[in-house]
Amino acid sequence: MEILKEKSAIVLAQIGMDFQRDFLKKINWQSRLIGLLGARGAGKTTLLLQRMKSLDLPADECLYITLDDLYFANHTLAETIESFRKSGGKYLFIDEVHKYDGWAREIKNVYDFYKDIHIVFTGSSIIEMLDLEVDLSRRAHVYQLPGLSFREFLAFEHELIFPALSLDELLKQHETVGRKMNAHKPLKLFDEYLLYGYYPFYKEDRQSYLVQLTNVVNLTISYDLAFIEDIDKQQVHKINQLLSSLSMQVPFKPNVTELSKTIGMGRNTLIQYFHYLEKAKLIQMVYLEGKGLGPLEKPGKLLLDNPNLFHALSTKPKNDGSIRESFFVNQLRNAGYTVDLAKKGDFVVNGEHIFEVGGAKKRFDQIADIINAYIAADDIEIGTGNRIPLWLFGFLY
Repeated sequence: MEILKEKSAIVLAQIGMDFQRDFLKKINWQSRLIGLLGARGAGKTTLLLQRMKSLDLPADECLYITLDDLYFANHTLAETIESFRKSGGKYLFIDEVHKYDGWAREIKNVYDFYKDIHIVFTGSSIIEMLDLEVDLSRRAHVYQLPGLSFREFLAFEHELIFPALSLDELLKQHETVGRKMNAHKPLKLFDEYLLYGYYPFYKEDRQSYLVQLTNVVNLTISYDLAFIEDIDKQQVHKINQLLSSLSMQVPFKPNVTELSKTIGMGRNTLIQYFHYLEKAKLIQMVYLEGKGLGPLEKPGKLLLDNPNLFHALSTKPKNDGSIRESFFVNQLRNAGYTVDLAKKGDFVVNGEHIFEVGGAKKRFDQIADIINAYIAADDIEIGTGNRIPLWLFGFLY
């Protein structure tokens, strides 16, 4: 236990508090059991430690542990929590729970028997798909942490502070916000974000960021997805082949039969892997408005989860259309909006607003007769009327 306390103190001392995400305010910290799930590199550990540091409690009452620590090769989580509690512990912060077999049952037992222990845990976004031994849904308040929005990137990287906007506020106020932002050259900053701004760990070493992101993708496929289903090297290669293909395609409307032949995977297996990859935050599936979302229903469009992945996974020229649509869908969904394929136009948001996504010269021809129709236009700094700069959709969270 003493070695864990020493490691906890070292890690906590290294965490900065200068930049704190608004996500911290969305969490009900009064709950005795909180789960923070998300993609590798999204910033779960930093958020966990910032919460711990903000409590400013005596060292005996707070402890950070990570379940991939070699300590847990010879000690159980349950006995560790018991020892922590007996020494006066009250708040336990557990990182990487999915790397410890039986974590859910042991945490459930602690929650049920010890009312004086508060636990916050982090884990992979795939956890909700795992066949857990026990159901934590009635006990844990679980939150999904996304990567940085463009607005958060501006604060994190350039100390430019803007409030988050609701979609209605964005649609009504975009010209005003665009003028305020214009002095800061938003298109240049937006290009930075598309290249490296989604995952906060870019700050550690920007030069090797894309290499590190490629490693994150490989670990997600070969390690995290292995918790769902046995994956051998051949399957890893096929999944990488699929992601590489998506990174070079125009906005991709999948022909599942042809794609399954190309990568040598059965149709139903391929669709199942689409679901796995979406839960792992590597791709986004977009369905036609009103279409059923059955487990074997093919999506109308496949996109990489966020623009940074295009730059990490492809050595060939990137398709601007795919990157734009990836950004648009990602930012809206991360802000809590539903995004489907529109019958006319590109996307329908919350079943109400129709959007075409394109470059500066994108026209209203396809959506001219539609109420609540807008263009999200790249390469413009300030919008007019129903033509809105694409970068502004990064201000939604």
